[in-house]
Amino acid sequence: MTALPVTRLTVLRAHRLTARHTMRLLQLQDRTGLHLTLVCHRPHLPAALHKALRTADYSLTADFEAARRHYYGTPVAEPPPADEPAAPASRWLILPARERLVSYDSPRPCADPCTPPPIAWRHRPPPVPLTAHTAQRVAYRLHAASAHPRLAAAVAAALFTGASLQQLATARPRDYDDAATTLALHDRARYTDGCAAYPVPPWAGIFLRAAACFTRLLSGEDQELLAAPGDRGHLLCMAETARLRPPQPPTARRKSPVGRVEWDWRERQEAERYRAIPADRAKPSRR
Repeated sequence: MTALPVTRLTVLRAHRLTARHTMRLLQLQDRTGLHLTLVCHRPHLPAALHKALRTADYSLTADFEAARRHYYGTPVAEPPPADEPAAPASRWLILPARERLVSYDSPRPCADPCTPPPIAWRHRPPPVPLTAHTAQRVAYRLHAASAHPRLAAAVAAALFTGASLQQLATARPRDYDDAATTLALHDRARYTDGCAAYPVPPWAGIFLRAAACFTRLLSGEDQELLAAPGDRGHLLCMAETARLRPPQPPTARRKSPVGRVEWDWRERQEAERYRAIPADRAKPSRR
């Protein structure tokens, strides 16, 4: 709500809310400052709702049309943008930056405050930036796939950093600088990039802001900003729901049935190359 930013929320069938659910909505209103409208499809407020509203500053009206005009004004028929899809696309988006998401590196967060320099890309090539059209499609799919701020932010961050889940898990809320639009990831042992700050593209900023707000609200500064290593299954499930995947192996080299996403194809390729190095060196020279 804060990151979008949403200013108005209307809840229909509010007469079915429990007192606990109503209190959660009132807390959301208090923390975000949004205009909350509860629509009861009954002539009188139910007891649970009446009890929850006793501590709130609210007004009550039976004229729905007047309330709608007061909060939303006169409706204007405006068609959606031509490039905005009507529903989540069913076709996969193939994104090479996803190839390291399940890498087997094991960086850890820095225990002391760390202000890393901008990423220099000495150890690997940078991810190819998304085109404006692809970025719009990715953002739309992430919004449609899940409302979980940390998971959505982790999927977005993997695209502009090309980092593994273990490296994404080193970020804390203080590592996201909204003013400088950078995200710091940590790697003290320099498995990949070392501690470095990555520029956050505009399309991904909203997901990082939402994750920072959410994490600070629930856990404070020491909790993971993005998905934790134990969230791998949830993260991959969300990426598959959004139809975002890395390049897949040829049919003859697949280890899972056709149709299932193989996330470790790049890791397997690298492992095979490393295993082949000693064998190549052992071959006699033809000189």
